[in-house]
Amino acid sequence: MWACRLLHAGLSAAPRGRRAQSALTQLRGVLEEELEAIRGAGTWKSERVITSRQGPRIHVEGVSGGILNFCANNYLGLSSHPEVIQAGLQALEEFGAGLSSTRFICGTQSIHKDLEAKIARFHQREDAILYPSCFDANAGLFEALLTPQDAVLSDELNHASIIDGIRLCKAHKYRYRHLDMADLEAKLQEAQKHRLRLVATDGAFSMDGDIAPLQEICHLASRYGALVFVDECHATGFLGATGRGTDELLGVTDQVTIINSTLGKALGGASGGYTTGPEPLVSLLRQRARPYLFSNSLPPAVAGCASKALDLLMESNAIVQSIAAKTQRLGHRSWITCPAGVGVNAPQPPGYL
Repeated sequence: MWACRLLHAGLSAAPRGRRAQSALTQLRGVLEEELEAIRGAGTWKSERVITSRQGPRIHVEGVSGGILNFCANNYLGLSSHPEVIQAGLQALEEFGAGLSSTRFICGTQSIHKDLEAKIARFHQREDAILYPSCFDANAGLFEALLTPQDAVLSDELNHASIIDGIRLCKAHKYRYRHLDMADLEAKLQEAQKHRLRLVATDGAFSMDGDIAPLQEICHLASRYGALVFVDECHATGFLGATGRGTDELLGVTDQVTIINSTLGKALGGASGGYTTGPEPLVSLLRQRARPYLFSNSLPPAVAGCASKALDLLMESNAIVQSIAAKTQRLGHRSWITCPAGVGVNAPQPPGYL
């Protein structure tokens, strides 16, 4: 009896196995077509393997000798700064490798709260909340804040993370032409019927080097009762007199409601992102932002590195002045068009480079 059952089970499993294999073969075919289309479009992205620390001079697998690095977002050269590295080692020793938990269960350490307070102080805002990345910060903000009663108005060339974050929310969506204030005003007029109106823009558009006209945006927002959100990933740490970003650069710090930015570029270059703004907003994000609620806490070493990077910026504006001088020396038309990572490292100890 049992032998018959085994034989029947084996015969029944055979067609299922063949169907599964057929589905896998079909999947492989679909994927190969997609990959070939990417190659054909000339958009295939290859990864160079770096065998040294990040910096203006690096070693790359397959290349003899060192090469100059013109393409990192290591704007201030802090990713390999000895004090930043030491702070990460100290945090690793004191707080461990990680929390194995989300923040609200058992994943909040004093180092996280201290960093959030420091970020808020740096940006002159009420509060801040950490995320694993700024992509997560953008994914968490719009869905938690905006409802079907609200509207969001987005520059058409905003970063992919802003676009994806906006897609997740149920607010009415308006897209205005890049840096076109007349089009933004027309969209604001159209959006007057909604409860909240949020204008969303990058501060510095990394692909083209454009700086958002925040003075004009804030003026229109004030005129039409809107809030202003700025993604400062390619501005935090080096734009403005003290590196606070485009709102400082353009003198509208008190008119920008919400800032999202990253710890993974100028501020140590490891990972992590954040939202900073009004305290009630940050409190709401701690309750509703899904990337915050369902992601592990930022590793202590990353928090320690970022905290030290902020210390270096707040202690002196020498780092910001250094990148300004190097930008002028290279003769570029604006801050952001200086190729990312080109010799923009902060003053280092003798023999560091």
